[in-house]
Amino acid sequence: MPCSVEKYGWFNPNDSCYWKAFDPQPPPDSYRWKTAPGIPKDWTPGQGALYNRVCLAKGAELMSGDIYSAAPPPGQGGTVVIDPAVLAQQVVESMLLTGADIGIAPKPGSPSLVGLPVWLWNTPKDTTWGPKSGSASAGGVTVTATAHVDRILWTTGDGSTVTCTTPGKPYLPAYGTARPECGHTYTKPGRYAINATSKWVVDWTATTGASGRINTDRTAATAVAIAEAQSLNVR
Repeated sequence: MPCSVEKYGWFNPNDSCYWKAFDPQPPPDSYRWKTAPGIPKDWTPGQGALYNRVCLAKGAELMSGDIYSAAPPPGQGGTVVIDPAVLAQQVVESMLLTGADIGIAPKPGSPSLVGLPVWLWNTPKDTTWGPKSGSASAGGVTVTATAHVDRILWTTGDGSTVTCTTPGKPYLPAYGTARPECGHTYTKPGRYAINATSKWVVDWTATTGASGRINTDRTAATAVAIAEAQSLNVR
């Protein structure tokens, strides 16, 4: 967030809104001194100041109105304490990280058989596997972050969980019934919901020397149908 915007005043990190002092201040008999949030019951003229507070989201005003403060709030005059960890979280949000771009064999709509392996994989992109980098700046502080998937936890719908530390390998017909790099074999027929939880790790550093790590999850889902093999008796 910019430290100041001419129209709205100075950014207050305590409430993530912009505060702009009335200039001149309303006269002592103005209704504003009676209705503004934060006014003490024993207020006397000359005590504190009234501000117009505006809270923004993506450039649009979410809320605006009068507010009282006995002393200039943080940020007034340009002194803003920037928390690098907050900036790092903003970077994560801007990366648009997602869950797995799931590949599965057999394809959805084509049933597999009990005892045959189901192949699972994630098509790697910067937003589905990483690495994905980004940065954000505020108040003279810049945070740079890089994200990657540490592992994917696949819940297979039959009570099992498969942990894969690679994206997995897409299936090719030439592989036949080979075991997949990442997959699962079902022992009973049915339709199973499969959920993939990507465990993202985001490492960040700031120009202040601060650093840290953010762990965040993203999920994706698919399903598979498993049929029972039928045997034929020929006489």
